[in-house]
Amino acid sequence: MYKDGKVWMALNDAGEEICLLPAKANRHGLIAGATGTGKTVTLRVMTEAFSDMGVPVFLADVKGDLAGMMAPGTDSEDMKKRIERFGLAQAGFSYQGYPVTFWDIYGQKGIQLRTTVSEIGPVLLARILNLNELQSDILSIVFKIADDEGLLLVDTKDLKSMLNYVQENNKAYAAEYGKMSPASIAAILRAVVALEIDGGDVFFGEPALSVTDWLTQGEGGKGMIHVLDSESLINNGRLYSTFLLWLLSELFETMPEVGDLDKPKMIFFFDEAHLLFKDAPKTLLDKIEQVVKLVRSKGVGVYFCTQNPRDIPDGVLAQLSNRVQHALRAYTPSDQKSVKAAADSFRSNPDFDTYDTIMALGTGEAVISFLGEDGIPGIAQKSYVLPPQSRMGAITDAEREQKIKGSILYSKYANAYDPDSAYEFLERMGLEKEAEAARAAEEEAKRKEEEKAAREEEKIREKEAAAKRRASMSVGSSVAGTVGREVGKTLGGKFGKFGKTLGGNLGSSLGRGILSTFFRK
Repeated sequence: MYKDGKVWMALNDAGEEICLLPAKANRHGLIAGATGTGKTVTLRVMTEAFSDMGVPVFLADVKGDLAGMMAPGTDSEDMKKRIERFGLAQAGFSYQGYPVTFWDIYGQKGIQLRTTVSEIGPVLLARILNLNELQSDILSIVFKIADDEGLLLVDTKDLKSMLNYVQENNKAYAAEYGKMSPASIAAILRAVVALEIDGGDVFFGEPALSVTDWLTQGEGGKGMIHVLDSESLINNGRLYSTFLLWLLSELFETMPEVGDLDKPKMIFFFDEAHLLFKDAPKTLLDKIEQVVKLVRSKGVGVYFCTQNPRDIPDGVLAQLSNRVQHALRAYTPSDQKSVKAAADSFRSNPDFDTYDTIMALGTGEAVISFLGEDGIPGIAQKSYVLPPQSRMGAITDAEREQKIKGSILYSKYANAYDPDSAYEFLERMGLEKEAEAARAAEEEAKRKEEEKAAREEEKIREKEAAAKRRASMSVGSSVAGTVGREVGKTLGGKFGKFGKTLGGNLGSSLGRGILSTFFRK
């Protein structure tokens, strides 16, 4: 509840108000506790107070019970007792709904939420695809080639086209980018196809989310509460955690440096935080720790919600200054160590033993420590968390549909479009190569046909020439024979039969020689 410029969260055993100072809210925080101990109520109370002070909030709705924040809460005997116990009536408590925008990666229970392959980058994408180190390196090289050649990677078909293109031109790229195993590229392609089956084909695309659209307010100047429906998404823990990490990275990269402010620019709740760090490689853990450290200066507060503080790496846990610890149960020696570690993270309170208190907390109770005005964590306080003002539980499909289509952002993100990107460019290039190859084949076939026709024509000319020669030889022989016979007649008259034979043979031979020489010329 927002009261006197502070986030009023709870009352301690002495009846004193436990408040989070808005100026310290961007120093990050932790909400931890076993299932059913009240973490969701704590998250709702904090979210409502931030919204009341005009600060936008993002949170993931894993169980589907945060959607009710859009509607006022309802009165009940239990609520009346709690209102009386906390003295909320005198503090201005009233049932009210809050401005909510629903989002959904799959576009079913909220506005379609998308990003592009290029924006999510190779490091986070490799985590989604569950690639090994070698495959991750090759994916980074493929992104580098796409950047160098000005090819935009928007959706999964762009990425698949780029992978196939690199594989086909592997030898050409080897000298500059190194050898890339065809088997590794094929493995990446299979992982991309598997991602498409899990919904990646709708997750990657345009229009991509602009996180600046989340820095908005609703009616009455209340901060907009952006609720990501995660009931289906949580089944793919790797995609869920990577996507939320991308959102946090986008906020860090997009928002300007603002330093310390009177109140945050935005609050980011990371529910089921253990999924973020599960099986994460060291490079990714380093990136998470870096973003958490630096995003504070952008005016963004990050709150991790998880069952056990040990789910958070020490490097990140050390950055979480505002802490709400609900009950933990210790049934094994390992559990006891976890409870002790959680207790030791608080400044001790001489009035109670923190370890025993955490073990004995009931539902709605917590050990709380917030930063004071001097930036020093307060001592541990056993506290009783306030009730929320909005509706507890889910909403109807009709209420959700009305809220979704009533959002000013619905028209901007509802309809997807496919821009001219790597897939289209490589398709055109492939068609041009095919057309060029077809033209070359056609020209080659035409050239061979012309050569064949020329050879046929040459053969015809040779046949005609041979025929002419044979005809000429025949004419020559005939003429020579006639001449010989005439000469023979003449010689026969003078020399008898010998003269005729000699004249005929001599005339024929002479005629063949002369005519043959003539026609060769």
